[in-house]
Amino acid sequence: MHRAALRQHGDLDGRADEELVALARQGGEGAVRVLIKRNNQRLFRVARAIMRNDSEAEDVVQETYVRAFTRLGSFKGDAAFSTWLTRIALNEALTRMRRRRPVAGIEELDASASKDGGQVIMFPTSLIPPEADVELGRRQARELLEQAIDELPAAFRVVFMLRDVEEMSIEETAAQLSLKPETVKTRLFRARRLMRSAIERRLSAGFVEVFPFDGARCERMADRVVERLRLRSS
Repeated sequence: MHRAALRQHGDLDGRADEELVALARQGGEGAVRVLIKRNNQRLFRVARAIMRNDSEAEDVVQETYVRAFTRLGSFKGDAAFSTWLTRIALNEALTRMRRRRPVAGIEELDASASKDGGQVIMFPTSLIPPEADVELGRRQARELLEQAIDELPAAFRVVFMLRDVEEMSIEETAAQLSLKPETVKTRLFRARRLMRSAIERRLSAGFVEVFPFDGARCERMADRVVERLRLRSS
């Protein structure tokens, strides 16, 4: 789309997805960029839940956008554009997993959890930089959660990511994964239980270190007690 045409449409950030898709069909680069920014986080999280590798997840997201924006004619608008994109990302990630090992589909991901390392990227929700100690605490908590998520079996990990991280409804999650709502509920329950166990296991090692009272602090207490005993005996 020509620049003059883009200017005519005004600020794209406030446009609904339907309007942006219509502009993208006409070749509007600005509309494509806004749609990408709106969907980056969800698509990455979905892809990362399956691939368990940052760079591979990014490749999946990139390929998802390429497939989507070169085939906008196949988007009928029966579902939300974000839902359509998420399904493409799931299919792309599963296809890559099948190349890595035989997997029939999303229903068999329970047995296909990869051993790859990596960290899940949790994008910040605020542009205002917090205090250094607060940011450190958040980062440590985020890393703890990311490690626990990585340990989940693949089928549970995808459900947990869509339901609890992306806050999709049970019905939306079931539709995305071609599962029954009851199956989603069961996997989510088991995922949450595994997450709780993983977090408790990591934290339990640090219980002996909470409320430390040692070093100089301990010595000062001993000094005060001894001094009071001396006063009482004098």
